[in-house]
Amino acid sequence: MPTVSPSSIATPRVLVTGANGYIAMWMIRTLLEEGYTVRGAVRSDVKGRKLREYFGPYEDRVEWVVVEDITKEGAFDEAVKNVDAIEHTASPLSATTDDPNELINPAVNGTLGVLKSALKFGTTIKRVVITSSCAAVTRDIAPSPDKPTHVFTEKDWADQSVEIVRTDGRKAPFTTKYRASKCLAEKAAWKFVDDHKAEIAWDLVTLQPPFVLGPPLQEVTTPACLNTSLAILYDYLFREKSDEALKGNYGYVHVRDVASAHVKALRVPEAAGERFITSAGK
Repeated sequence: MPTVSPSSIATPRVLVTGANGYIAMWMIRTLLEEGYTVRGAVRSDVKGRKLREYFGPYEDRVEWVVVEDITKEGAFDEAVKNVDAIEHTASPLSATTDDPNELINPAVNGTLGVLKSALKFGTTIKRVVITSSCAAVTRDIAPSPDKPTHVFTEKDWADQSVEIVRTDGRKAPFTTKYRASKCLAEKAAWKFVDDHKAEIAWDLVTLQPPFVLGPPLQEVTTPACLNTSLAILYDYLFREKSDEALKGNYGYVHVRDVASAHVKALRVPEAAGERFITSAGK
């Protein structure tokens, strides 16, 4: 599959979903700096205008399309037209309910929605890159004397979390529900590609970042505006004033590196059909 880069295509256009998000903003900045045109999928014209305003120096290469609800059938039909690649980062996250389907259904349906639109109307698309998560890879492993540790790789899936949620439902821990949603959404994407491999002209790459840290580019006026990773860190450091954050073992990566990895995923032919854990350490 041809790479999607300014050296292979004159000003390639990339659709970025969830364009006002934490990772997406850094991704857009990196794409623009490297010569791409960006079409940002946002929930309103107001958000679109703010996006173009923020990236003012690149105004001629920033456009937006309004997608109010990514889970609606055909939500991305117009957005995918005349783009060379898709960077799908949008995934609604709600911790206000104990219903696991409130996490799982939007994640799965939003991911399948953009792929269905790409299949129907993405005649110029060459590659789709999906932001998954290490949550789709890891699981709770009970240590045993003969196997006290486990090294996770791209061959691992959070199937254990899916099974726990199926068994325990609302009683399952939030992190388990979150892992299940990420696992099921990414598996749905790979199954879709496999089911339609005779019809699609593009390939798929997925990236699995762990705990993403670094400065936000979007407007943050209160702690409530922080993305999930930074909000957790903020709560540990300033609200709970607890050392709990130091007791666990967390994978982490800088948001700039996540953005760079997404752009590189467009350029490397061999990335097609692969999963990539983008972890910097622990």
